[in-house]
Amino acid sequence: MQRYYPAIVDRDGDGSYGIVFPDFPGCVSTGATPEEAVAQGGEALTGHIAWMARDGDPIPNPTPIAGIEYDPEVNLVCLTLVPVILPGRAKRINVTLDENLIEAIDAVADNRSGFLAEAAVAELARRRG
Repeated sequence: MQRYYPAIVDRDGDGSYGIVFPDFPGCVSTGATPEEAVAQGGEALTGHIAWMARDGDPIPNPTPIAGIEYDPEVNLVCLTLVPVILPGRAKRINVTLDENLIEAIDAVADNRSGFLAEAAVAELARRRG
């Protein structure tokens, strides 16, 4: 399931850009440009939510962007929405792969399914953005 979480992008005193997520205190990222901050923030938020799911913590619903409050002393660049695919329940499937590819995966991964899932998430993020 995909959700869109509100984010605040601001400009720091050193000229870099920061991004924070009001629904996830402590989840922050930075970038040299606003666009880079949003891209890096999307990765940070995805990881943050993945850890919450692993720990069994509830994932909050997104706050409507119209309801976002921010510090007026912050050098606001924009409010934006960042898409995140929420982790779901594991589902067993059959996949056919080249035997040499399977051996290469097994040589570097403790968990083949986990490796393939991480690779798929990374590739989806790359293709979307």
